Amino acid sequence: MTVAALPLADRVRAGDMRAIARAISLIEDESPAAAGLIHDIFGETGQSYLIGITGPPGAGKSTLVDKLAIETRRAGETVGIVAVDPTSPFTGGAILGDRLRMHTHAADSGVFIRSMATRGQLGGLARATSDVALVFDAAGKSLVIIETVGVGQDEVDIVRTADVSIVVLVPGTGDDVQALKAGIMEIADIFVVNKADRDGADRMVTSVESNLALQAFAEGEWRPPIIKTEATTGKGIAELWQAIGAFRAHSEGQRARRIRSRNAFRLRELLTHRFLEYVEREVLAPGEFEQVVERIAERELDPYSAAAEIMAKATGRG
Repeated sequence: MTVAALPLADRVRAGDMRAIARAISLIEDESPAAAGLIHDIFGETGQSYLIGITGPPGAGKSTLVDKLAIETRRAGETVGIVAVDPTSPFTGGAILGDRLRMHTHAADSGVFIRSMATRGQLGGLARATSDVALVFDAAGKSLVIIETVGVGQDEVDIVRTADVSIVVLVPGTGDDVQALKAGIMEIADIFVVNKADRDGADRMVTSVESNLALQAFAEGEWRPPIIKTEATTGKGIAELWQAIGAFRAHSEGQRARRIRSRNAFRLRELLTHRFLEYVEREVLAPGEFEQVVERIAERELDPYSAAAEIMAKATGRG
């Protein structure tokens, strides 16, 4: 039997590029077949190391990921890259999804790149990102790099998704303020100051370092390093790869706990999504949700009471 004739899950496990692309499309489209696919491949997952890279627009994350992929390939790793882009409010597609991403890897079968839209998902991650990472995992990619859109107080889902979280900052665009935000300081395992040839790079390093100095690190606890890079030239990328390796070695004993936390988050996310679907499809009459929203907007009903009413109706206690 040829690879093309095998079931999709088997073709994914075989690393077939077309099968991987098909599997990701099913996941993005929320096809019923996607759940069956995850069921079939899930037992073979858990081997990939997930690298999350986030930062403000214009920080050069895509170029950084491109150069990091080159560095990891030199080290003999195979890589799946998920580039999460903002969603067009008109088409629902990725605004940057049409651009030519990381074209240097086009002929490399050891690298698979997929651009995805957030579709309005808070946290800067597409809802399907975790499942796409599972597909890469099952396909034998030793590393999965997840590049997310934006960074901010509410956009910290990357820490729940990746094994190591890298925050990319860039000097000269007011990101000194971003570096001061507690949320960003807390999610970063590694800081990268990219475009370090710009004026203000050393000042930004000092700013981040000063904030780290305010935190109490216990003996033996990981202290996020600050790596200066110039992604366009590749400068500092080897040091970043070394820092990832150092964090991986340091945190290996804690990885199981992080994976459990990731699975708990994903389960809650799925339950929330499916419960809302159930409520809108099975509990509320057509247009009833919008009517409740209108009552809230008119201050006839508060959101907590509205939620309580819907819950009572869903559980048959109303």
